[in-house]
Amino acid sequence: MSGVSAPVLELVRRTTEPAAVQTLRSTAAAVIAFSVAQWTLPQPAPLTAPLTALLVVQVTLYATLTTGIRRVNSVIVGVLIAIGFSALVGLNWWSLGLTIFTALLVGRVVRVNEFVPEVAISAMLVLGVSQIADTAWDRILETLIGAGVGLLFNLLFAPPVWVETAGASIEGLATRMGTMLRAMGQEISGHIPVKEAAARLHEARRLDHDIVEVDASLRQAEESLMLNPRVRQGLLNRVVLRTGLDTLEICAVVLRVLTRTLTDLAKQRTDEPMFPDDVGEGLAELFDRMAEAIEAFARLITSPLASGGEQAEDRLAEALAQGRQTRDRIADLLLEDVQEHPRQWQLHGALLAEVDRVLDELDIDKRTERLGEELDRRSAELHERHPALRRLQRRLRGTGGTRRRPAEES
Repeated sequence: MSGVSAPVLELVRRTTEPAAVQTLRSTAAAVIAFSVAQWTLPQPAPLTAPLTALLVVQVTLYATLTTGIRRVNSVIVGVLIAIGFSALVGLNWWSLGLTIFTALLVGRVVRVNEFVPEVAISAMLVLGVSQIADTAWDRILETLIGAGVGLLFNLLFAPPVWVETAGASIEGLATRMGTMLRAMGQEISGHIPVKEAAARLHEARRLDHDIVEVDASLRQAEESLMLNPRVRQGLLNRVVLRTGLDTLEICAVVLRVLTRTLTDLAKQRTDEPMFPDDVGEGLAELFDRMAEAIEAFARLITSPLASGGEQAEDRLAEALAQGRQTRDRIADLLLEDVQEHPRQWQLHGALLAEVDRVLDELDIDKRTERLGEELDRRSAELHERHPALRRLQRRLRGTGGTRRRPAEES
């Protein structure tokens, strides 16, 4: 690869990413809205139209349709308030304050929810640039033009799908959990200072923040799949990712409890190894197998359904099988150790129970069962919310239409 072509290829790769695509889409929608408003209205600089287009063209089509109306309402309400104040009073400090107060109050009354500040912003913009009511009415037309362009733009040019971004976040979370388990395995042989064990506990607690970030990325991906004409089996993809993240979140909680158990053991055995050498070596191997299982599970739920899923499932099955074998061997060793030294036997039992919980949560059969139950529940909710759609589907099936799976109905 030549030195000239490499930067070009990197630029092309970046422009195909969802964030770059969304930036280009928002820019194009704003420019089109400005051009349409400039062509149809007498205003020399109809900036309200591109402003509204930017607000309406959301990251996902679902967000555009669900929040676009509230955004347009917030802008129109603000413009109407500005019309009234521009007709009655001029622009000064007290009229500005009264306009903001009225806009925020009315915004809550008309229930634009999180877009209440945009009511006041729109009112201030119109009040600041116009003192003539006719001009303010033109701002309403600009708003409607911008909203129309934004909605049509998203319908004609579907927004990007953020599944890959959410998948990368999920795999990153699994990698951090796997790295932590391997580090614990390397440290568990021999004496572990209480300070070092407590540091692992704090590290496990920080996984909660990582899960919050991954959850936000997943919500964006779920919205990008909803009502998107480019996506087939959107419901199945959403359920696979959501149930997978739920499983990883449970594993993160259990991992935190596991580090708590090891910290308690470290406090009880400050002057001696935490475990005998054979048990320590076995636990190091077990933690490594658990790390492999968590990482394989993340790859399984983020792999495309048509390719890569079978290989990821095989790796997960192998990691779980080896993990269970190692767990059984360690259980026998710990039983012998407890019989000779019965101190803190309850912590040994807790350690094994926590390992069992992680392996059980990652089990392939349990994942399949959970996935089926969630698909049935989502499909039932969809039919309850849209009975007319269900009747239409029954009629189509009665006339020879092919039966569609619940995953294809979204």
